[in-house]
Amino acid sequence: MTRTQSPGSVPGQFTLVLHSHLPWLAHHGRWPVGEEWLYQSWAASYLPVVEVLRTLAAEGRSHLLSLGITPVLAAQLDDPHCLAGMHHWLGNWQLRADEAAMAGDVALGSREHRLATAALSEFELRWRHGASPVWRELIDAETIELLGGPLAHPFQPLLDRRLRRFQLTEGLADAQHRWRHTPTGIWAPECGFSLGMEADYADAGVTHFMVDGPALRGDTTLGHPVHDSDVVAFGRDLTVSYRVWSPKSGYPGHSAYRDFHHYDHATGLKPARVTGKTIAGPDKAPYDPESAAMAIGSHVDDFVHTVRERLLTESARIGRPALVVAAFDTELFGHWWHEGPQWLARVLRALPEAGITVGTLSDARARGYLGKPVSLADSSWGSGKDWRVWAGEQVRDLVELNADIGQLTLDTVDAMLAAHCHAPHGRDHVADQLVREAILTVSSDWAFMVSKDSAAGYARDRAHQHAHAVREIAAAVAAGQVAKARQLAAGWGSADGLFPGVDARRLTSVGSVTSATGTASTAAPGSGPATADLGLAPADPGSAAGGLA
Repeated sequence: MTRTQSPGSVPGQFTLVLHSHLPWLAHHGRWPVGEEWLYQSWAASYLPVVEVLRTLAAEGRSHLLSLGITPVLAAQLDDPHCLAGMHHWLGNWQLRADEAAMAGDVALGSREHRLATAALSEFELRWRHGASPVWRELIDAETIELLGGPLAHPFQPLLDRRLRRFQLTEGLADAQHRWRHTPTGIWAPECGFSLGMEADYADAGVTHFMVDGPALRGDTTLGHPVHDSDVVAFGRDLTVSYRVWSPKSGYPGHSAYRDFHHYDHATGLKPARVTGKTIAGPDKAPYDPESAAMAIGSHVDDFVHTVRERLLTESARIGRPALVVAAFDTELFGHWWHEGPQWLARVLRALPEAGITVGTLSDARARGYLGKPVSLADSSWGSGKDWRVWAGEQVRDLVELNADIGQLTLDTVDAMLAAHCHAPHGRDHVADQLVREAILTVSSDWAFMVSKDSAAGYARDRAHQHAHAVREIAAAVAAGQVAKARQLAAGWGSADGLFPGVDARRLTSVGSVTSATGTASTAAPGSGPATADLGLAPADPGSAAGGLA
């Protein structure tokens, strides 16, 4: 299959990067936070975004974008419990649409019924037995470049380096298992970085990764090797990315687009358009698809113009063809921004028509969009572009919890493995489950949700629940209560049985190592360049402050 287009009349390359991620939600609540969040994102974002990519691939287009799929999300999209739950959810969506029509809102009910029926048909045709074949088709056709990542999305700079390396290598192995493809590029969770991680990336076979623009001091027009390694950091261009979405503005806040936050309490459907930033939900105007379609066209034109001008000006400034990278959460397209998938399809057609070369991060690396080596500072894409969201005072208890659980897990697993070192043995499923619960404890999502006051209670409960699992399994092991330890591991595994290939014995293969500075790197909360935030659960610029669906 040929690439999207031959080199265009505009110098340089544009790359779109999407990051697909949700924490492990299966068996951990349903509404308002829990599996409902997964099913909403699946129906509103993953199904339509894949359909956009499949349609464009059928038109002969390839190398469209770099798509990150975290292992923990991939696990849910392949999980039998989640697949059954999603099928039920889609059918329930149809019923809710019928209820809306019978209650008198025929336009809303008819529109939602069409969407639900199409989604259910697509799910039954292509997704019913898991998402891996769906993603693999796009990867094999080179429609997308797959970006990988650590198993359960930890904030890596704060993680014990041994566990950090384990999560990364296991995450890449999980991608190979699911898709027969090992990513060479990754989306580092929260774009978190600290000194020494580039060495871990190189050891794992990673050749490039994403950071936010301020981590490169705004010099995002080229990728940059990090320190003395060959691993390249690509930076998100905020000038272009914030045109689509920023903490204060962006296309989804347009008055004609469907409002994310206001919904009909009887059916859970969303009947209104944004209308205005200061207008209360019940006073918002009804959603009008035709008005929204007109706004999409305007925003496609605006984005293409913005990218074109940015490539021209930056290429002239640096005296060579420049690179522009725009990056977003995949869930923005459809879940948060209902019209996002339509905009995405039209933009990916319009860019090459405007003479703009579109390619992936791997393409950019292969084509030589590389500058001088840089010494990256501690950074993230969160508030302040430092670590405060995951290491600030408001989550100090979670930082301490993560450190305690990480050390307890390592000590316990080491003791268990040492006890069997002189006898032939296979996998120890107690140790395996201990590791699963530990990696779920240290997920970056819990601190993010607390710092952003977005279902903070749920997030704290989840972190402590998984920590409790680690502690009680470890206590049984320490007491020599073999039968109890097995019983506990099996019980927790019924809810948290993700990553069945995780083998605790491989913790020894990553070695007891220290960072390039001699210890695991930490930094004072609040340090780093100050700029705006874009995170997992953004606020709607056309409505009230956002939260989880």
